[in-house]
Amino acid sequence: MPSNHAVRQVTARQVLRNPRIWVLPAVIVGLVSLLLSLVYMGGILNPRGDLHRLPIGLVNADQGAVVAGQPTNLGATVVAGIAAAPDPRAQIAWRQLDESAAMDQLASGKLYSVLTVRQGFTAAVSALPAAGQPEVARPTMTVFTNPGAGSLASSLATSIAQAAAHSASLELGRNLTARLPAEGASATNAARLQLSDPVTVDTAVGHPIGTHSGLGLTAFYYTLLLVLAGFLGGNVIANGVDVALGYAASELGPWRRQLPTVPISRTQTLAITCTMSVVLSLLTSSLIMLACVAILGMDASHLPLLWIFSVCATAAVGLGVQALLAAFGGIGQLVSMFVFIALSLPSSGATVPLQALPDFYRVLSWFEPMRQLTDGVRAILYFDARADAGLNRAWMMIGVGTVLALAFGFAMTTYYDRKGLHRIVPEHLREPQPSA
Repeated sequence: MPSNHAVRQVTARQVLRNPRIWVLPAVIVGLVSLLLSLVYMGGILNPRGDLHRLPIGLVNADQGAVVAGQPTNLGATVVAGIAAAPDPRAQIAWRQLDESAAMDQLASGKLYSVLTVRQGFTAAVSALPAAGQPEVARPTMTVFTNPGAGSLASSLATSIAQAAAHSASLELGRNLTARLPAEGASATNAARLQLSDPVTVDTAVGHPIGTHSGLGLTAFYYTLLLVLAGFLGGNVIANGVDVALGYAASELGPWRRQLPTVPISRTQTLAITCTMSVVLSLLTSSLIMLACVAILGMDASHLPLLWIFSVCATAAVGLGVQALLAAFGGIGQLVSMFVFIALSLPSSGATVPLQALPDFYRVLSWFEPMRQLTDGVRAILYFDARADAGLNRAWMMIGVGTVLALAFGFAMTTYYDRKGLHRIVPEHLREPQPSA
């Protein structure tokens, strides 16, 4: 027979009619949605408008020629004109370099593109008015791309370099056309058309990457996998430890299990979760590399270095998550999401180059982990693991982030323990508590 003292169950309608149950979820969900929209969309809406000092190399490989009895180097004139062109918003950072230095900086990711005035430029230009024939070899400028810098970064730099070369060609054409009457030369309409825009602008890959490199996006997605492994792993580990220690219930479908609570300090709990995050980063990083490189065939070299870097990067993120969860409790999940995901992705410079982001995101990029880790992965995958391609900075920031996470996390838990803010259930309050 049913008990006369059975508890009368509350219906869903009764709960939903209570305004108080709506307030906190509505505020948190609404605020998070608003902030995520502002953060993500704010960084990508106008890359060209936000452009600031995009680094592009400028090279004069022309050796000059004797024109009308005078030594002349039109390549130097063209390069100087491009570099001095009005740029009131400082959108472009032209770097005048020799050919060797430009290609070296292209190979380390310091330049997104290189515009080169090719050899024989002066001789080819001087032959045009004299010959006045379309079949005369045209002077050439070449735009060297850098797909390893990212598809959007390389595309922006390439289009800017092409536009600058075309503008220089038109200016040169105006000068050549104006000289025809003074020199008493005549030219056909086809020759005049050629003289009006005399320079051929071609494009070549300056620093090639593999065909299985996602057009320069594999570095970003690989880094994202490392960050997600550290972030999600940190949350799963923290919840699993709470379940094992009896401070959270384990639910699987209709089954719920609550283990006896273990009297343990916050500091000792953090030591457990941090150790597990570091150890399990070995597993997650290995599986990520297995999936990306061995199974999917992603182009990658320096595999031992990539594995070590991946482990350290994932561990650093995991330690940061554990520190925030220990310091802020349940709200720590939201805090860590904004630190490692929401604010980190748009300021990483991986999909939209840093030079094409608003100032707010460029400031974030100084310390947000995705930028640092992407630079390291990109250097390993695309730039022969060169230290000056961002790998040195990445290692340094992993070290700094790890130290800060541990210092912050253990400082907060030690403070809580000393203040008696233990995670202890009532039945343990009468028992002596172990020290941290």
